[in-house]
Amino acid sequence: MSGKMKNLLIRALTGIVFLAVVIGGIIYGAESFIVMFAIITGLMIWEFCSNINACQDAGVNRLISTVAGVYLFFAFFGFCSNLTPSAVFIPYILSLIYLLISELYLHQDDPVKNWAYAFAAQVYIALPMALLNVLAFRPQYEWVFPLSVFIFLWANDTGAYLFGSMLGRKLPAKLFPRISPKKTWVGSIGGGLVCLGAGAVLWYFFPNVFPIWHWLGIAATVCVFGTWGDLVESQYKRTLGIKDSGDLLPGHGGVLDRFDSSLIAIPAVVLYLYTLNAVRMYFQTA
Repeated sequence: MSGKMKNLLIRALTGIVFLAVVIGGIIYGAESFIVMFAIITGLMIWEFCSNINACQDAGVNRLISTVAGVYLFFAFFGFCSNLTPSAVFIPYILSLIYLLISELYLHQDDPVKNWAYAFAAQVYIALPMALLNVLAFRPQYEWVFPLSVFIFLWANDTGAYLFGSMLGRKLPAKLFPRISPKKTWVGSIGGGLVCLGAGAVLWYFFPNVFPIWHWLGIAATVCVFGTWGDLVESQYKRTLGIKDSGDLLPGHGGVLDRFDSSLIAIPAVVLYLYTLNAVRMYFQTA
């Protein structure tokens, strides 16, 4: 077996296992959802801080940053499921204060850089992953909402790859050549079409959850913001001069490489749902 075929096989097997773990972890129940995504959140923050420290000559506290991000995920779970009061966020706030004050005593060459990257990890990774709980707990656990976001992301990636491979040479207009030279407009449009198709499929199987226009709205939101999420991580890696965020997933890079699109898509979907709810309440009371 050639090296190229072996790498392709490893990538395919890793992808299958990855999909099975994520889908199974979401569907199996609230406990598996919480544990799985808490671990994923911690791994992504650890990768992010490790790359920053290695490539940007920074001294971000990986342990405190990771623990704080994981705690924020659990805090959102407790609050969204009505298990804990809002006071559950106090330890997280204290951890952010610690990250600021600790730099006074560490005698680092550039403490402001450490602050910036430490808080970037919280805003870029910890907060979006914590917002998954807003989708999952209403306040009872409803797996279809978080799973739909990942289905749309996977549909978008698949459609973009297929349309880009088939039509990319005939219609080679680049989507964002400065950041990701391989992405084309035709691939992006194809990903959007497949994403909308996935929205129609979800409406067929879950017609009582949302009307079809609502499913299509979520699909379009995930498509657009998921693409931006992918580009954001591409810029992060290009700036640091690295190919992958890590090597935990053979053939796929790091955990951050697999969830990059979701980090922008999840907050966008939460904002979309809350905006619709606010508009509906306005017209009901007007």
